[in-house]
Amino acid sequence: DLRLTTRDIPDYDELMAHRLKLLDKHDLKLSIIQSVIDDMGPLPGAREFLDWLRERYQLIILSDTFYEFGMPLMRQLGSPTLFCHKLEIRDDHIANYCLRQPDQKRKAVQAFHSLNYKVIAAGDSYNDTSMLNEADAGILFQPPQNVIDEFPQFPVTNNYEELKLAFLDADERIEEK
Repeated sequence: DLRLTTRDIPDYDELMAHRLKLLDKHDLKLSIIQSVIDDMGPLPGAREFLDWLRERYQLIILSDTFYEFGMPLMRQLGSPTLFCHKLEIRDDHIANYCLRQPDQKRKAVQAFHSLNYKVIAAGDSYNDTSMLNEADAGILFQPPQNVIDEFPQFPVTNNYEELKLAFLDADERIEEK
């Protein structure tokens, strides 16, 4: 099932092997997938939230998606900077995936810290938790219950208004340090 995510299968390589097998089995081409993604659009309120963030902070989206999937959505979100992975494409078929580097979200936060940036990070799943731990402040946004249970150290937000307040609170706490 292509709806499975790291919420369901925490091991990213296992998840991607499952997805690639399904794509091949059903002869799903990249162009079809991109068309579906383009039609999906962002979550309601996402564009407004990102606009709010951009007015106050420098925004970079760290994602375990792939440029080939993410760019149609990024255009609908005002083209924020996206750091993610890349797909290997052959004849409009996804042949393989190329990770930028293992645990790239956490390593990106480390790199921002090495440049003396403070980092507030938000995420929803297992693949975000090392980034959230590395950040100066980590926030869970609409996570499943199993992630809430396993990572009680992070505040949980359920909508964009709560997430805004969590960012403001985190920013205030970081400034006090």
